[in-house]
Amino acid sequence: MRIWVLSSFLEDKINELTSAQQLSIASYVAHDIDEKIKARLDLLRHAAGSLPPATLDDPAALQDWLRKHQEIAPLFSRGMILVRPDGRGIVAEHPERARSPGFDVSDRDWLRAALETRGPVIGRPTRAAIDGEPMVVMAMAVTDSAGTPAAVLAGATALSSPGFLNLVQGNRIGRSGGFLLVSPRDRLFVSASDHEMILTATPPDGVNPLHDRAMAGYRGTGVTVNAAGVEELSAMVTVPTPGWFLVARLPTAEAFEGVRDLRTFIASNSLLIATVATTVLFIGMRRFFRPLTDAARRMHQMADGHVELAPLPVHRMDEVGELAQGFNYLLGKLREQEAALRASEARMAHMAHHDPLTGLPNRAMFHERLQQAIDRAARGGTLFALLYIDLDGFKPINDTHGHSQGDEVLRVVARRLSGLLRKSDLIARIGGDEFAIILEVDVTRAGAETVADKCRAALAEPILIDGLRLPLALSIGVAVYPQDGCDAQQLIAHADQAMYAVKKGTTRAAAL
Repeated sequence: MRIWVLSSFLEDKINELTSAQQLSIASYVAHDIDEKIKARLDLLRHAAGSLPPATLDDPAALQDWLRKHQEIAPLFSRGMILVRPDGRGIVAEHPERARSPGFDVSDRDWLRAALETRGPVIGRPTRAAIDGEPMVVMAMAVTDSAGTPAAVLAGATALSSPGFLNLVQGNRIGRSGGFLLVSPRDRLFVSASDHEMILTATPPDGVNPLHDRAMAGYRGTGVTVNAAGVEELSAMVTVPTPGWFLVARLPTAEAFEGVRDLRTFIASNSLLIATVATTVLFIGMRRFFRPLTDAARRMHQMADGHVELAPLPVHRMDEVGELAQGFNYLLGKLREQEAALRASEARMAHMAHHDPLTGLPNRAMFHERLQQAIDRAARGGTLFALLYIDLDGFKPINDTHGHSQGDEVLRVVARRLSGLLRKSDLIARIGGDEFAIILEVDVTRAGAETVADKCRAALAEPILIDGLRLPLALSIGVAVYPQDGCDAQQLIAHADQAMYAVKKGTTRAAAL
């Protein structure tokens, strides 16, 4: 960012400085060209005004007159000519060669312009018919006493003549820049530092936006891309007398070469410094963050189960140490949450398999343990018994004294019956006032009947609740595996039927 900002700032400043410099150079060269053209036009004006009309019919006298003027002010390097209004030649004078009388220049643009303007004019720059040398012709009408054009006096100057356009053709700006002298009227490059461009046509509209603006009258500086695709910094100045303009141009690659060299230098040094700094930081930071790397590796091992979860060591109290402490704190919280989750899972598991009122196993756990007992007995060829228990007289207690008293009665029954059993036995509440007992170890039918008698005896004493003596009795049905059934459904059905048989016998005895 610093390189970019600095480069942009320097390019703007150099652009301003170079533009001002080019504009100054272009102004100087344009002024020099304009003065030289004015001198030639003044010579024509003076010569045309001093030509004696009587000599127009005396070719020898005219020849001598032209020679004298050419010798006094040799500004027209290609010579001077005098022609009639119809374009037929009268006389010509050239320092190196003479044109014979009778030549015809009626098709020349400068002839028509001189006859129409009555003042000195400048023709379209062109190449000489004799040797193809680039030149420009300036002309002025010679009038008689009535002001009617009697002849046209013209002078031709080679564009490469010493002291004419030498500042354009013989100089460059920088290594590859230079000048362009443009005639907007003729859409022509009159002269250029690059000699190959002399008398070539200007580019068509749309190729070079800045050139199009200059052709339309803009004068000043700007950056543009020329027809060859080269970006240039250009300054445009008017050459007022001929209506031309001069362009001083310099490729931006050359103008901003110093900025780009500076940018490369800064970028190279910055890259070197960055490389050294990165290397130092890499080595230093690896050493500095080694505890962090070790901690991360150990955390991965803990996450994958390769090592046991344990607090990370804290080597120093910096950012890495605070991170390790944070992990240790998180680990502690996770262990607390894990313990709470396990306790919650245990509670949920207990609730799923136990009766919330009495705390005894519920129907689901009863069926699960009954199937396990069947599987063990089948494998070992042993016996076990199932006791199905129903409370006699519980409904009147519940209806008379309320559900709260009834719930307390069920809890007392659960405690009394649980106290009679071994650890290997199971008692479960499977309904409202129904209980079931599984007796697994060394149980015979007689042993099961003995346990049933103990259960009846445990409830022979009335239950005391809030000063109330509440009598209860038990109806117990017994089923022994495998005599009374080989699966859970058969055993439960047999025990249930036996229980109802006992309940009917008890009811009949009470009625008698």
